[in-house]
Amino acid sequence: MRMNHAPLLVLLTAFLAACVTPAPPDVTGSGSQLEAREIQTRVYDTLDKAMTMRSVIATLQDLGFVIDNADVDLGTVTATRLTKYTMRMTVTVQDKGSKQVSVRTNARIGEENVTDPRTYQDFFAALDKAMFLTQNKVD
Repeated sequence: MRMNHAPLLVLLTAFLAACVTPAPPDVTGSGSQLEAREIQTRVYDTLDKAMTMRSVIATLQDLGFVIDNADVDLGTVTATRLTKYTMRMTVTVQDKGSKQVSVRTNARIGEENVTDPRTYQDFFAALDKAMFLTQNKVD
């Protein structure tokens, strides 16, 4: 009595093919990741990280965000804006060299990163004004 193993072989092959893991995402920082980082980052000529943090918080509030968390020591601010959708923005302020600070922001709607450059341009335009007013002590 001879058994035909062909159906079992086909089933086993299909099962093993389903176990193949997808290729890992590009983590090298190439292409669109570098472009996104460039859009999301701005460098300011100031030595005062705390003043920059105050300007970031004021800017987020002016844009309708509610501050969820702010940590001056870590240089992070997280805020949420509830409109037609929930947007969450995280801003990181870091010293860059001896005379500059770097401000990087990341916006998310739900689980998706915001890739529209206008979102970041609008934030930085408002932050530029706030930084100018704060540096010149204009209330």
